[in-house]
Amino acid sequence: MEEMEEELKCPVCGSFYREPIILPCSHNLCQACARNILVQTPESESPQSRRASGSAVSDYDYLDLDKMSLYSEADSGYGSYGGFASAPTTPCQKSPNGVRVFPPAAPPPPAALAPPPPPRNACLTCPQCHRSLVLDERGLRGFPRNRLLEGVIDRYQQGRAAALRCQLCEKAPKEAAVMCEQCDVFYCDPCRLRCHPPRGPLAKHRLVPPAQGRVSRRLSPRKISTCTDHELENHSMYCVQCKSPVCYQCLEEGKHSSHEVKALGAMWKLHKSQLSQALNGLSDRAKEAKEFLVQLRNMVQQIQENSVEFEACLVAQCDALIDALNRRKAQLLSRVNKEHEHKLKVVRDQISHCTVKLRQTTGLMEYCLEVIKENDPSGFLQISDALIRRVHLTEDQWGKGTLTPRMTTDFDLNLDNAPLLQSIHQLDFVQMKVAWFSFDPASAHADIIFSNDNLTVTCNSYDDRVVLGKTGFSKGLHYWELSIDRYDNHPDPAFGVARIDVLKDAMLGKDDKAWAMYVDNNRSWFMHNNSHTNRTEGGITKGATVGVLLDLTRRTLTFSINEDQQGPVAFENLEGLFFPAVSLNRNVQVTLHTGLPVPEFYASRSAMP
Repeated sequence: MEEMEEELKCPVCGSFYREPIILPCSHNLCQACARNILVQTPESESPQSRRASGSAVSDYDYLDLDKMSLYSEADSGYGSYGGFASAPTTPCQKSPNGVRVFPPAAPPPPAALAPPPPPRNACLTCPQCHRSLVLDERGLRGFPRNRLLEGVIDRYQQGRAAALRCQLCEKAPKEAAVMCEQCDVFYCDPCRLRCHPPRGPLAKHRLVPPAQGRVSRRLSPRKISTCTDHELENHSMYCVQCKSPVCYQCLEEGKHSSHEVKALGAMWKLHKSQLSQALNGLSDRAKEAKEFLVQLRNMVQQIQENSVEFEACLVAQCDALIDALNRRKAQLLSRVNKEHEHKLKVVRDQISHCTVKLRQTTGLMEYCLEVIKENDPSGFLQISDALIRRVHLTEDQWGKGTLTPRMTTDFDLNLDNAPLLQSIHQLDFVQMKVAWFSFDPASAHADIIFSNDNLTVTCNSYDDRVVLGKTGFSKGLHYWELSIDRYDNHPDPAFGVARIDVLKDAMLGKDDKAWAMYVDNNRSWFMHNNSHTNRTEGGITKGATVGVLLDLTRRTLTFSINEDQQGPVAFENLEGLFFPAVSLNRNVQVTLHTGLPVPEFYASRSAMP
């Protein structure tokens, strides 16, 4: 039941709703909080005055109201809409969660000193959806009371605390000493003496022990919801078009003459059935989410175990090498620890995100179940549509991909100890499975500009500059793509692989440390050691995708543009440690995409004997 508590609290004051009213946008507010956030607007700028001048605008026509200018949105934390940019000049305050609250207006000046103020109308901005509502002559009385929500809050509070607390203590409520049956408020002794003195009009009120007051509250008859337009009439029918209960007198006056009207009881049962069916689907999602959280927590333990195993393996390999490897050993251990922390962070972040979403889902489910228990048809129908939409929306949020781990438990690292001692400075991890990596700022030319967590690069120079990927490969099959974010048809970017000590201030492929394909808007070439081979038709434009496939089992390098292979195999007989590489200038921007499956054209060829 604790998860439901957020559903029962006012977004303005943060406390449980007291005398909640239902706004036309289906959200709720305490009546007192709604009164506090009312904004006065000049009548000349109100929707009513525009209707009087011939412009028909509905009080709840949000599309039109949202087109009006925002009033102090950045200052208040919420958008107060609606044509009163020149309206209040009275200083304003804020509630704890950022809702603008206007204090009572100062008394008007004497008639002899100033002309009478112009007529004004009240606007109310919903703090949850930020829609502006214009009140009619009835003011807040025009909004229906959410008695069903009051009943749910009463049951929740009665079941939550064995000891009843004073409702007037500002901080750390004390245990209640009495309850006033007329005021329907629990008091501690200090608050009773201060707020409910035994004299004057309050002397006739009946004070009872808190336990007796709780029982009398529970046994008191539930008030029947009445029509907001005709306070003496009970709701008896339901208007399908207006999505609202109506009374007999509303129908007699012809307000819903062209609307479809159905029996209140039948619609109550129908909407209860719809909400129950929607909850079934959401319940399945919640069950899957709980199982998913168990899976994620198990992954945390497995990652920790795998980390210990890999660290031990790494230490054993490094200790077998000569003293020159000891300095590199510390760096590699640091890499393992970073990978360990990265995996834990990703999984824990997903656990936290899923836990919050599950808590919200469970709270909504419990709230809906409590709503279904209510026997007030009109009160239920006032909120059922909104609840059904919320349940479906929440269910959609648990859609495809939400319950899929974002990180594997395996450490896809394998130490290659084959290189000679003179190559120790190139020693790095190799990944035998699908690899995720980014560009490496440490080894890049100083003119390279990084963004998007080092996945997007450009350059501030008109000359070609080289940037490498963080991960080197010496075994296995690896594929990555680069999307062209910016390209003006003039530069010739190059894509491929390179050694760690490749030239960083020249086009990729100009020296013997890189194997690349460079392209323009019409053609592409393969280049190594400044030697051009195999010109093919097929260039790039903005939005194109370049694929790089490094097969170190067959020792080949292949390129594609927009999933079309560019010529035959570009390079063969590749051996050693290779890093993904790009060269570009300021007219080009690319984004790296890793962890991708092998493209179909290569997978089908690899399957052939």
